[in-house]
Amino acid sequence: MKLLTPVKIGRMELKNRVVMPAMHLGYCQDGFVTERLVEFYRARARGGVGLIIVGGCSIDEHGLGNMIMINNEKYIAGLAELTGAVHEAGGKIAAQLFQSGRYAYSFLAGIQPVAPSAVVSRLTGQKPREMTLDEVKAMVEKFARAAARAKEAGFDAVEVIASAGYLVSQFLSPVTNLREDEYGGDFERRMRFGLEVASQVREAVGPEYPMLFRVGGSDYMPGGNTNREIAAFCVRLEEAGVDAFSVTGGWHETTVPQITMAVPRGAFAYLARGIREAVQVPVVACNRINDPLLAEEILENESADLVGMARAMIADPKLVAKAAEARFNEIRKCIGCNQGCLDAVFSMQPLGCLVNPQAGIESEGGLRPAEQSKKVLVVGGGPAGMEAARTAAQRGHNVTLWEKNGRLGGQLILAAVPPGRKEFATFIDYLVAELVRLSVKVELGKEADDNNIVAFGADAVIMATGATPAELPVNGANGPGVVQAWDILAGRVPSGRRVVIVGGGAVGCETAMHLAQKGTIDAETLYFLAINGAEDLERLKELATKGIKEVIVIEMNKSVGTDIGISSRWIILQELRRYGVRVVTRAKVNAINAQGVLVEQCGEEKLIEADTVLLAVGSRPESALCEKIKERLPEVYMVGDAVAPRKALDAVRQGYLAGTVL
Repeated sequence: MKLLTPVKIGRMELKNRVVMPAMHLGYCQDGFVTERLVEFYRARARGGVGLIIVGGCSIDEHGLGNMIMINNEKYIAGLAELTGAVHEAGGKIAAQLFQSGRYAYSFLAGIQPVAPSAVVSRLTGQKPREMTLDEVKAMVEKFARAAARAKEAGFDAVEVIASAGYLVSQFLSPVTNLREDEYGGDFERRMRFGLEVASQVREAVGPEYPMLFRVGGSDYMPGGNTNREIAAFCVRLEEAGVDAFSVTGGWHETTVPQITMAVPRGAFAYLARGIREAVQVPVVACNRINDPLLAEEILENESADLVGMARAMIADPKLVAKAAEARFNEIRKCIGCNQGCLDAVFSMQPLGCLVNPQAGIESEGGLRPAEQSKKVLVVGGGPAGMEAARTAAQRGHNVTLWEKNGRLGGQLILAAVPPGRKEFATFIDYLVAELVRLSVKVELGKEADDNNIVAFGADAVIMATGATPAELPVNGANGPGVVQAWDILAGRVPSGRRVVIVGGGAVGCETAMHLAQKGTIDAETLYFLAINGAEDLERLKELATKGIKEVIVIEMNKSVGTDIGISSRWIILQELRRYGVRVVTRAKVNAINAQGVLVEQCGEEKLIEADTVLLAVGSRPESALCEKIKERLPEVYMVGDAVAPRKALDAVRQGYLAGTVL
């Protein structure tokens, strides 16, 4: 594979073309490197990644305490421990120099954000203070001094972040740079800040030390820079001494999704190609690349010279090693759910991972072989049960899994049905393949009861019996034309033209998306019509978004989707609007009848007509069987939704923990 061949960035030679871009982990304490951070990156270096970029490494006081800090010499010793660990594991490591500009949070950092101009951020709601001319020049020097510290700490290279709407890109954009001095105005002057950062970093680290720039391939902001302007900027940066460019997508504020599973795999590789065609130095393609075979295709198509996989390396630190041994089915792919990573980061929590429950706990030493092999029975083949079975079998236990339905996956099967959510099926495929590899005996269509569980004679039983849909306690909720949203997603029942969904949580919103797209043209047809000029853009948009059903979501609270992660919720709400789903909030359902749903809103009762009423009002745990067998068996564990309804992240984590304590 070309992916596994050596490549040079400046004078630094990498053993392969896989880069792990910087991603905020939240593992630091007051800016200092911790054992948790060191062991996290040591594991990725051992897994064979060519270059690890850590960060953001804050160059000044605007950074957060759980970030890596590089604005003072007192941090160098800890940073040196980090670089030493990566080098010892055979890897190369770079520090990303970070300043967020107007994206900083004053209530967290304790200081007002600074930016080229006082333009309010739609991401944070913060209004920054416009930097004085002296402050601009001082900021350039801060980048340079931070680069010198990185070199002293043993980093093999530095990377300047000039993407995602952070400070350097704020100077470059006419949307956020309204200055009239030498750092604002036309494109030439807006480039000046970034070019000076590159020049002074180069001077600080010397002519032979590798310097990368992380750029957004396009702002995807109205009135912002496109791939053409970014390419022109990169040409000038190359002249200033930049050795490589890591190309990501747009700003955090854009309405174009960047990081969720709704984004097609490798969708933004074309941006890297646009940069690569303009410069002579290596280019790294990034965003939603979770498969080494896809990475290879990007390289073969000459869209990039290297491929960045950040979340993919969180999901499987051994990704490169497995690819080198052609163990592709064993790679635990990132599914872009963001539940454990970006949702956690945006909530100021340390990073985890839905598909890899060991992410972030590498310092605990990993899985240990069982002291004694046990006969283990897992009841339930959802994500919690499969992960429990996988973990127990990997430790050396003899594991059998019973699933009452005809296939494995549990609620993940339903979660993968709505548009833009199919990556959940990727995780099911991985777990199923692991159960086969680890010789777990799987019995489908096996209904469990307390007698056959006891008769099985297991040394330990893990109950992962999941949950069932909750019922709505109103008149007519069990009448004809009323069905559970789960049954619609499973394809067990049809729905009429007018559909009312009671419940605006994740299940209700995603079922609404699923139904609202019925009758729209698919991606292949859209491409065919567009490439042949069969219809104009507005008609194509209409064909792609106007379905055959009228869908209404009723929610008793003031907003919908409140149980959806912060990084995904805005996209789902945007999709509901795009596909014409009507959302009715602050509405209490009083009854359901043959005509539709009677709701009370602002003290007034009214009828919302429906042919089909879907219930999406939560779920309740299936725990009764577990309570029965607890009285008859010595070692019983209950995991996942059987304990209480929860996100897949928590269910998988519980399954993993159960597998470790047997």
